[in-house]
Amino acid sequence: MLSLPQMTPRTEIIISIVAYSLCSGSLVLINKLILHLLPFPSLVIAFQLMAAILFIVIASYTGLIECDPLRWKFVFPYLAYTVAFSLGVYCNMKSLQFSNVETVIVFRALAPCVVSVLDVMFLGREYPSTRSWSGLSLIVLGAYGYAVTDPKFQAQGISAYSWPTLYLVVISFEMAYGKKIIRSVDLKTKSGPVLYTNLLGFPPMLLFAKMGNEFNKFWENMWIEDNVRLPLGSIPLLLLGCVVGTGIGYSSWWCRDKVSATSFTLIGVMNKCLTVLANLLIWDNHAPPMGIASLFLCLVGGSLYKQAPLRVSNRQMPRDILTKDEEGVWDSEVSAVEAATDEETEVLHSNNNSSHNDNMKRRG
Repeated sequence: MLSLPQMTPRTEIIISIVAYSLCSGSLVLINKLILHLLPFPSLVIAFQLMAAILFIVIASYTGLIECDPLRWKFVFPYLAYTVAFSLGVYCNMKSLQFSNVETVIVFRALAPCVVSVLDVMFLGREYPSTRSWSGLSLIVLGAYGYAVTDPKFQAQGISAYSWPTLYLVVISFEMAYGKKIIRSVDLKTKSGPVLYTNLLGFPPMLLFAKMGNEFNKFWENMWIEDNVRLPLGSIPLLLLGCVVGTGIGYSSWWCRDKVSATSFTLIGVMNKCLTVLANLLIWDNHAPPMGIASLFLCLVGGSLYKQAPLRVSNRQMPRDILTKDEEGVWDSEVSAVEAATDEETEVLHSNNNSSHNDNMKRRG
């Protein structure tokens, strides 16, 4: 049975963030290479989802990993998340169709600001500090500064911003709701969320492929009359994408479990900025100096952000919205309060005994 070594909470948070960042950034670049050879985005994602499902089923059957069994009571919460995820993918595709990548990056950079409010409203967090709001503002400013360096951004009409706005709303809900179901749905293993989201996300990807006529295009261009025309190098890239895609499934839920919804959203934005920066350095479409400086401004903003604490002073906050680590913080504080109360009681009891003894002496 494969299992992670024992780690301190801080170490586990750092490793989960690094793992998620590496998988997220590398998957974007790998998928860009795959789509250059196989221009069928929905089919590629569906293939990666199926690979993750097969890995979990086979590894669980052979005893390499543990996985929660499929239960209807767990399907419905993850179904809502999967609908939001699929709708977010669709809105992202439509945003790229009617606007451009730069516009999507700006609206994506607004997501941590929205999620920070949802964190307060539904997940029991305090509002971010002044320093954190400054960091979030720098991210938005940097994303906008990068976008305006592209002349296509200024040429977009008002209608080009409707899909990015809807994308912002959907992805903000997805980030907050993803944290909510981790706290409220009682899955025991790290493979459980990955299995549910991949199983439920597979049919929508096939539907998107059907809507985009990808099945017919693939058959006509790549696999007709028993003549396989898959480009050289596409198969190794597909397999590599499956490995990294499975890794991002595990690392994303792991990271989401360890940090707040806003922090997780912010990590995604930082990954996007780093990926764009790497893309500019690797490929020929180099951005002007202002664009690169704006991306570095986003990174500076991300470094200023500090995760908002839980509203631990609110004793009415239900325990079922706390993560395991946060429960430890909660229990420590409750224990401290109880210990202080016990100490006060003991002091009062001691004082009462002393007073009683003094009175007895006076009477004697």
